Amino acid sequence: MIGKLIVYGMTREDCIMRLRRALEEYVVEGMKTTIPLHQRIVRDPDFLAGDYTIKWLEQWLERTRVEAA
Repeated sequence: MIGKLIVYGMTREDCIMRLRRALEEYVVEGMKTTIPLHQRIVRDPDFLAGDYTIKWLEQWLERTRVEAA
C-alpha cells in the first residue's frame, strides 16, 4: 500500500462529495493506481443511492466490463 485516503463528513453525501474532490486532487506518479476505479465507483447511481450488497463490486466490475466492450 502506497497511501490511504480517508474522508469524513456529517452525512454520507458530504463524505461522497469530499471523496470525489480528494480523488480528483490525489496525485501518485510513477505507477498505476486504483484512483480511476474509485472515481467511477463514486459516480455510480447504485452506489450513490446506497443500493449495494457484499457482491456489488464484483457484479459492477463485470457489468462495466461488458458495457465498455
